[in-house]
Amino acid sequence: MAELTYRQAVARGIAQEMDRDPTVYFIGEDVAAAGGVFKTTEGLQDRFGPERVRDTPISEEAITGAVMGAAMNGLRPIAEIMFSDFFATCWDIVANQIAKARYMTDGQITLPLVIRAANGGGARFGAQHSQAMENWAMAIPGLKVVAPSNAHDVVGLLAASVRDDDPVVFLEQKSLYASRQEVPEGEIVGELGKAAVVREGADITVVALAAMVPRALEAAETLAGEGIDVEVVDLRSLVPLDVTTVLNSVVKTSRMVTVEENPRLCGWGAEVTSIVTEEAFYDLDAPTLRITTPHIPLPSADTLEDLAMPSAETIASELRRVGNG
Repeated sequence: MAELTYRQAVARGIAQEMDRDPTVYFIGEDVAAAGGVFKTTEGLQDRFGPERVRDTPISEEAITGAVMGAAMNGLRPIAEIMFSDFFATCWDIVANQIAKARYMTDGQITLPLVIRAANGGGARFGAQHSQAMENWAMAIPGLKVVAPSNAHDVVGLLAASVRDDDPVVFLEQKSLYASRQEVPEGEIVGELGKAAVVREGADITVVALAAMVPRALEAAETLAGEGIDVEVVDLRSLVPLDVTTVLNSVVKTSRMVTVEENPRLCGWGAEVTSIVTEEAFYDLDAPTLRITTPHIPLPSADTLEDLAMPSAETIASELRRVGNG
């Protein structure tokens, strides 16, 4: 058992799959000798050489186009888009080409590729480098969307993503990079589309993703001292979406709150809420509640960014209202 940071888990997950499968290779901006702008890929080029770990020009279109062609020809590439915001510059390739090629060729072409990106706020990078863009990808048929909340899941879900025959958008919440967790030695392979109940509870179900999971857990511990027992479900992936785990939890607790970093309009919590309302309406004892970021560009000033993003204190306050309602 070794203690890994979330950023170290990225390198371990990539290395595990590159060791196992010679068709896996890795490209991106400053990912080789420099080890990545967030230091998530340190040592990979030294270990696997410049043919399998290589830097690219500053062109997201070139990166995504290259891995699409490689995947169509039998490789399993991993690409890094430095900030998830930069998907906006290559969205045609991702949404109109990568996401649709397998379907439009009736499965004659598969695209087993992973596109990683640092995602979300909390690091004071401002509106153009702090967006949580999982909803962008979730809305495109043909893409799988993964967003781990801890180091163990980074390794396991990255492995599962590399082994999957569909394109996967793998989002690493940048404010989690320094977080630590004990991770077992040996091969770790997760399961896409399988949520985790990370805290058992009886009174309220909280459904969260990525950085909102530890904040929800902190809020749950606060409320435990007040006699409100909160269950926390870590979705881990949005596509596939583990509806069964969410519904089973809601049936048990009869109350549900979603916590998402995304701006409120069209957030993933709205989809989860819609499903729960359709499938478990008569099991609910209170209206569902969504906790989100306001529909604004995220500020770079620390106090304003903290105010905009859901905090453990905000989550606890809203859960208190639901639990006492």
